[in-house]
Amino acid sequence: MLQQFKAHAYQKTLTAQHNFEQTVPGPQQSSAVLALKDEYLFDFLELSVPHSEYELEQALLGNVRRFLSEMGGDFTFVGNQYRLELAGQEYFLDLLLFHRELQCLVAVELKIDEFRPEYAGKMNFYLSLLNQTVRKAHEQPSIGIIICQSKNRTVVEFALRDVNKPIGVATYTYTDTLPNELWPFFPSNEELVRRLDAVTAALQAQAGAKPVIPAKE
Repeated sequence: MLQQFKAHAYQKTLTAQHNFEQTVPGPQQSSAVLALKDEYLFDFLELSVPHSEYELEQALLGNVRRFLSEMGGDFTFVGNQYRLELAGQEYFLDLLLFHRELQCLVAVELKIDEFRPEYAGKMNFYLSLLNQTVRKAHEQPSIGIIICQSKNRTVVEFALRDVNKPIGVATYTYTDTLPNELWPFFPSNEELVRRLDAVTAALQAQAGAKPVIPAKE
């Protein structure tokens, strides 16, 4: 079982999509490649279907230790909705991490839909801002990870082809057993809680009812 788990994790690393070969210096390139997965399993989350980006972010923050474990052992948490400023305008990163081995900031953007080419352009912009205003002199250039619910691999390949900052694009799932197309047939967390509360109330009412003693003849 352990060997299968390791093989599965290794496969996710091998199939990860990024432009690190063109954008990460040689000495750090192999470590950068190993730091990215093609798909992240957030099976510790309790999310309804559908859910918002805010709900996804808050759920990850509520399980930040397990989130960092799934991302990889060398990631540390810096902040969420991390504020950047340029020319009087504010911009906010969903999550900002730091990779200890790579010695660089890692910007993470969460998307609940399919990857779009404009996401790469936005991340490229964020990385420029991070490098200019946040990165310390001894740190390596920042890396970006866009985590979407789904992606077209060809679209990702073309979107990253001419981007000059290191960006990886991954997907996420929060179950490894139930296909996505079956989720609509299952109750949401809120509905499940409502049903359990109703069953609990019915059982308590039944337990509190006085037993009926038959009349003596």
